Amino acid sequence: MKKIRAAVVGYGNIGHYALQALEAAPDFEVAGIVRRNGAENKPEELARYDVVKDIRELQDVDVAILATPTRSVEKYAKEILALGINTVDSFDIHTQITSLRRSLDESAKAGKAVSVISAGWDPGSDSVVRAMLQAIAPKGITYTNFGPGMSMGHTVAVKAVEGVKAALSMTIPTGTGIHRRMVYIEVKEGYEFSKVAAAIKADPYFVNDETHVIEVPCVDELLDMGHGVNLTRKGVSGKTQNQLFEFNMHINNPALTGQVLVCVARASMKQQPGCYTMIEIPVIDLLPGEREELIAHLV
Repeated sequence: MKKIRAAVVGYGNIGHYALQALEAAPDFEVAGIVRRNGAENKPEELARYDVVKDIRELQDVDVAILATPTRSVEKYAKEILALGINTVDSFDIHTQITSLRRSLDESAKAGKAVSVISAGWDPGSDSVVRAMLQAIAPKGITYTNFGPGMSMGHTVAVKAVEGVKAALSMTIPTGTGIHRRMVYIEVKEGYEFSKVAAAIKADPYFVNDETHVIEVPCVDELLDMGHGVNLTRKGVSGKTQNQLFEFNMHINNPALTGQVLVCVARASMKQQPGCYTMIEIPVIDLLPGEREELIAHLV
């Protein structure tokens, strides 16, 4: 069996765990790692891999796993899709997903490649669960309650705010899909905490939620990558009322994101050129193995 050659673009928390998921997958091989500084200060765990500054320095890449900040996904994806290489990402600004999908659909078709966007656990695998629950109870309401735990996307967004030295954004569920954001920051010397806090609260990641910004002496002392979700739907199946469904998980945030990215990287090899979200991809395409064997085992 010819293995899928995947490159990891970015090597922060998500890139680290995406590499682990690739190493554990039977049908992948690592084409290399793309980092801003290339092989400079190369971590020991990357010793056996090619580490470069540009994906064009790697050979025979089938798919690029974009472990980059959300706001740089579109730029990286367009550049890589133009090379005819598939891309997958965990873009997580829910309100901008449809516009990103339109933009990358055009780029993917032009490059005769496939892009799968917003493929973390939410948006991503949770989106698939929400779609399934709505299918089996078409009328009703679904509540998605995150946490408590560290939000990777929100934390990265805070770190990008001018004056922030270090940051941690925690998501606290208050029920019925409403969340409180607890943001802990270290402020750079010469910056006023109140102005930095105001800039954080005005960011699109936080503007619609109750957000508390707290200055602390050391963010690292608070760091915990645990997270979770409770998905609840109460609705109607046919004409029958009071159908109640619940889905729960407690996870290491970047580890699950990395694993989902590898699953959709696999699925990207089975789609026609264009851009997709996870709810558009057959679930069976996420799995390694022969189709009939998977059907016999899982159905």
